[in-house]
Amino acid sequence: MIKDIKGLHHVTSMASDAQKNNRFFTNTLGLRRVKKTVNFDEPSVYHLYYGDELGTPGTVMTYFPFPHIMTGRPGVGEVGETQFSIPKGTLNFWKERLVAQGVGGMQAETVFGAERLRFTGPDGDGLALVETAIDGRAPWLGDGISEDNAIRGFTGARFNLHDTAATEELLRFMGYEVAGVERDVTRLILPGGNGADTIELAALPKTPFARQGAGSVHHIAFAVENREKQLEVRKALMDTGYQVTPVIDRDYFWAIYFRTPGGILFEIATNEPGFDRDEDTAHLGEALKLPNRYEPFRNKIEAGLVPLAA
Repeated sequence: MIKDIKGLHHVTSMASDAQKNNRFFTNTLGLRRVKKTVNFDEPSVYHLYYGDELGTPGTVMTYFPFPHIMTGRPGVGEVGETQFSIPKGTLNFWKERLVAQGVGGMQAETVFGAERLRFTGPDGDGLALVETAIDGRAPWLGDGISEDNAIRGFTGARFNLHDTAATEELLRFMGYEVAGVERDVTRLILPGGNGADTIELAALPKTPFARQGAGSVHHIAFAVENREKQLEVRKALMDTGYQVTPVIDRDYFWAIYFRTPGGILFEIATNEPGFDRDEDTAHLGEALKLPNRYEPFRNKIEAGLVPLAA
């Protein structure tokens, strides 16, 4: 069994409009934009990162905003819901805030004993706020949201699958333990994780496959401390039969990828070197940062990107 996974590192999704996406996550949800860069494979498109003050692993939601992308179709074989941790007793604050800002798809319910508010992002993104009794992570205090109410980071995610058995086996191999079952949803928790340590597996045998597009999660990343641990995890996965990519330098972390039995793309990302490797902490996410290979084309790239509010 793998013992080096710490919980989630980040979740990366797709969007249709960079300005709306930036406004929603920084203003509506009050997260900090910790990095403004470009898609390493398509530099005409932003890669935007939102999280806590430092972009701590387990807090970071990232987006590729493709201006002409079709809207995604929800279904199985994808991350159906990304879940954020909020302090216990703050659900009413968030209901009022989201209603006031015209957020749609809201549904309050109790799941695995915790109050939860489901809602949709600008492109129909499946999102939820989950009340958490104990979460010691320090929040970013953005857009007038008090410390008593602010998002702490992820609590976890829900996977929508035809059959959950093989993915459950994989997660157990990655160190997760089954913590409960409600109807057709199995909950797994990573003991001693980073707070973003819960995965829910929803069995939806009659639901069509998802079609990726705006609002869809592209991949979900799990955290390891460093490159040495990452290589150990890579070997363990490959020894089990998974086809894992070589290590890829993403400037702010190193990454490996593999496809799960249910069709979801997993990444294992390092906690090092972090988002402050090329910016002072006080100014994270302000300047456009480019991979070295794109620096000679900075003027052209900047001219093609829509300006974002600070």
